[in-house]
Amino acid sequence: MLFTVLTGLIISCLLIPFGNIIKTKWSILLPLIPVILFLYYLLQIPAITLGTNVLQHVSWVPSLGVNLDFKLDGLSLLFALLITGIGTGIFFYARTYLRGHPYFDRFFAYLLLFMSAMLGVVLSNNILSLFVFWELTSISSFFLIGFNNDNKDSRNSAITALSITGLGGFFLLAGLILMGNITGTYIISDLVTQREILINHQMYPVVIGLMFIGAFTKSAQFPFHFWLPGAMKAPTPVSAYLHSATMVKAGIYLLARFTPALGNTEYWNTTLMIVGGFTMLMAAIHALFRTDLKAILAYSTIAALGMLTFLLGMGTKEAIIAASVFILVHALYKATLFMVTGVIDHETHTRDITKLSGLGKVLKPVFIAALLAALSSAGLPSTFGFIGKDLIYEATLHYQQNWQIWLTAIAVATNIGLVAAGFIVGIKPFVGPLPEEYSKIQLPPFSMWIPPLILAILSIVFGIFPSITGDYFSHQVANAIAGVETNLHLKIWHGFNTVLILSLSTLAVGTLVYLFNKPSSIKLAKIESANKISAQYVITGIGKQFAVFAKWYTDIFHNGYLRSYHFKIILAAELLLGYKLWISGPIYINFEDLTPLSWYEVGIVAILLGALYIIVTTKSRLTSVVSTSVIGYAICLLFVFYSAPDLAMTQFTIDTLTTVLFVLVLYKLPPFINLTTRWVLVRDAILALGFGAILALIALRILYEPNTTEIADFYGENAYLLAKGKNVVNVILVDFRGIDTMFETVVLAISALGVYSLIRLRLKSSEKE
Repeated sequence: MLFTVLTGLIISCLLIPFGNIIKTKWSILLPLIPVILFLYYLLQIPAITLGTNVLQHVSWVPSLGVNLDFKLDGLSLLFALLITGIGTGIFFYARTYLRGHPYFDRFFAYLLLFMSAMLGVVLSNNILSLFVFWELTSISSFFLIGFNNDNKDSRNSAITALSITGLGGFFLLAGLILMGNITGTYIISDLVTQREILINHQMYPVVIGLMFIGAFTKSAQFPFHFWLPGAMKAPTPVSAYLHSATMVKAGIYLLARFTPALGNTEYWNTTLMIVGGFTMLMAAIHALFRTDLKAILAYSTIAALGMLTFLLGMGTKEAIIAASVFILVHALYKATLFMVTGVIDHETHTRDITKLSGLGKVLKPVFIAALLAALSSAGLPSTFGFIGKDLIYEATLHYQQNWQIWLTAIAVATNIGLVAAGFIVGIKPFVGPLPEEYSKIQLPPFSMWIPPLILAILSIVFGIFPSITGDYFSHQVANAIAGVETNLHLKIWHGFNTVLILSLSTLAVGTLVYLFNKPSSIKLAKIESANKISAQYVITGIGKQFAVFAKWYTDIFHNGYLRSYHFKIILAAELLLGYKLWISGPIYINFEDLTPLSWYEVGIVAILLGALYIIVTTKSRLTSVVSTSVIGYAICLLFVFYSAPDLAMTQFTIDTLTTVLFVLVLYKLPPFINLTTRWVLVRDAILALGFGAILALIALRILYEPNTTEIADFYGENAYLLAKGKNVVNVILVDFRGIDTMFETVVLAISALGVYSLIRLRLKSSEKE
């Protein structure tokens, strides 16, 4: 499993130096990557069908509990097949869709990075490595959404998506770490055994609250849903892959994965039902008024994600079975409709539903794919969508008696909207008269219509033979979510009952809504007139106020002046240290214990004070630099007098090097210092004297503190045994501070890349202006 995750990561990195080769005929190799991975996971179905879980452990940072633990069960297998299977179709589709694009190689590098990140999310059995891959999906999706970086709307949409999902990731990390601290384990499969500890802990509401924010932001649940329609600025292959079958379902996967450990409580179920129920109904209504094909699909996707959240919130066996099947149902028909939309946009250069009609005459195979997907979305008998819809109604009808009618009514209303939305996208552009401007349209290359056609046909095959999915892996998906045996067995016919009546009624009413509802710019404008009370308006308003605060804070604390930084850092240190000294009580000094002053100590201090006076009064930069070096050399002598020759040599080397460097750059600077105002000099003098006084008081207090050597003893005993070094100071710097040094190295490497980029920067004349 590690190999499947790393494959995309490695190849995406290789596309950077070898991207020009991929732009040529060798681009045919790119779709082979998800094909190979898809075949690998297909071969795992027999083992998973028998209830066997495939585990893999790879040590990464074992001292911190961060390991690359992977687990393949029914739930992760379903998502792995979706990621690689639909990914295969997307890779073939995108290869033609973006042919000739100047950033063709860059696009596939981002896409491979995303595919690997999603595989890492669904396969991870360690909550910390899961978070690493989780954030990697946000970063890679940022690049994909903003792929058309010369378009302002694309850039804004990418930033919005990253801001929302990144914020959710921050809260998710807090929840995961808190959960790990409560249970004492970071292994996801072990959390189920700690369920009683988790749900009875006083921090349980906080844990699930943080988890909910992470899941809701990623899966576009209200009030964080608005980033998904904005993300439709991305190229259509991105929308078909990320926003229908994979990324947006990461939040659903998270909820499903942690249901056995955290679910089936009042807090968990009620929150998910309320948020999911409101989201799916709201989004289904919004989808009916949109005129852009991708916007319609975006809102219907939000409705479907709300439906899944709603079902997981119900938590019953029937609801979990419905969710496990609906995940696949939705992925098949929604990816198909997104790719069909891409074909329409590619050929007609518009997605406006009010301008499209009659395309079935010139795009027949595309129309067939769209029609089949729309029928599955509507839940027509003999389609996979029909089985999914039946299971949803069966779940709501078998819920608690007081809530059956209400939950079923919400589900029916949502599905009516989804039926109409599916018909608007899958049927309306292809029927009716063909406008003259579209009469010369030709069928695109087969790689753009074969993938959606295959997915649409699968929606029919799985509908006629539901045991293919039910018996092979859907029942194990339900078992993984429920944590117990669900005895799932899919059938195409359950008899003439209430569920069937509801399904047929939904189809009939949804068809009527499609026939009589005419999306238009006027209706859309009326809907958007209420945006001032929308979640998007409120959250973006908060974001703008935060930006104002950030600017104010930056202007005050990070204004770019080194003297300002020094002043604020020293002032903060004085306040903290002064407060600590104040609460620690008075300092009693026994002067008899202090060694008498020697003449050379007095002389060195006198030299220090003289050099300091020259520094603060001189107007010559050279004099100031020389006087600063005098202070450094005087401190070197103090180190020598107090038996610290190694520190003296270090100080001497640093002071000499610093002085030389200052002198070398002096000729680039004005010859004289422009002294600031008297008030600033007095302020800085008070600050400096106060800091010195506080350090002196701290030194006096330390003299009378008990002399404990526990830390020194530890390093002395373990320096050679653990780090194989006899010099304890060097061992501390090199080995025990290894992580610190590693991050310092990373910072230096980033700085070096930035400097190199500036050196190599070549601006156009217009950009220079």
